[in-house]
Amino acid sequence: MVEKKGGIKTISDNRQARYLYNILDTYEAGIELLGTEVKSIREGKVNIKDGYVLVRNGQAWLTNVHISPYTRVSEFFNHEPRRSRRLLMHKQEINKLIGQVEQKGLTLIPLKMYFKNGWIKIRIGLAKGKKIHDKREDSRRKDDKRDIARAMKRG
Repeated sequence: MVEKKGGIKTISDNRQARYLYNILDTYEAGIELLGTEVKSIREGKVNIKDGYVLVRNGQAWLTNVHISPYTRVSEFFNHEPRRSRRLLMHKQEINKLIGQVEQKGLTLIPLKMYFKNGWIKIRIGLAKGKKIHDKREDSRRKDDKRDIARAMKRG
C-alpha cells in the first residue's frame, strides 16, 4: 500500500502495463470478493501484473489476478488465489467494452487496485499492444527528456 490522496489508497499498481500497451481509455469498477480476499488485500498481498479482463454473458470477469490466501484462517475457510472475480460495472459500460474488444481487437487489463472511501476498486484500461519498435521509441523519448532535464539543471 503506497499512497493516500483524498480517500484513495493504492494497494497494487501494474506499472508494466503502460510499457507493454497503449492505454486508450480507463474505467473504474468494483470487485465481488470473499471475506478472506478482502482481509488479504488489506494486508497488500495481491498481484495484478498478469491479470486481464474477459467479458462473458454480459458480465466482466477479472481473471488471473493472484490474491494470496489469508494466513490467519484455516484452509477450509480460505479462497482460491487465482479464481475469476466478477467486476461490478454498469450495463452500458460493459456493452461499450464488448463492442471495443470484439470489433477493434483491443484488450482489457487491470492498471491499479485501490481503496476508495473504504471500498476496493480497480481501474481497468482498454489497451492495444505495443510493437517492439514502439517500446524502443518510448524509451528513447524518455532518455532524451532525462538528458534535457540534466542539461537544464547544470546550465
